[in-house]
Amino acid sequence: MRRRALLSLASLALVATLAACETTSGPPVGPSVQAVESGRYHLTYRGTSRMSEAEVRDRALLLAAQTTLRSGYDWFQVTGRSSTIAAPTGPQFSLGIGGASFGRHSAVGGGVGTTLGGEGTYVAGLEVLMGKGAKPAGSDAYDARDVDATLGRRLQ
Repeated sequence: MRRRALLSLASLALVATLAACETTSGPPVGPSVQAVESGRYHLTYRGTSRMSEAEVRDRALLLAAQTTLRSGYDWFQVTGRSSTIAAPTGPQFSLGIGGASFGRHSAVGGGVGTTLGGEGTYVAGLEVLMGKGAKPAGSDAYDARDVDATLGRRLQ
């Protein structure tokens, strides 16, 4: 009787844990590109928890360069920047079952654990204006081929 109750409890805990895992999904990691109008884009790069803020910013800049080249332009100018720390992509669950024997007596136990916290991830956003020909003067204007070559090599 005791064994049946314990197995039922463990089964219920497992089912609850798996059901909770199925319903949690966070925002995607990686690039997001949205055209605002011809030659103007909003680009976002969401890093993983293992990426530094600087790496995520560089990946957003590389995304801008690659999007510029794919769109048939030569240079891009950053007209807006944003940087945030996003919440973790979802809770983490664990299930544990254990047992022990003490001569004629034995015991079995189980538990379910949940972690709602965790590390956040960096998100870098850029608003860019793209153009052809000579790159305009200014520190926020970039040659797309140069950025692609330099950052593309470093971030591989």
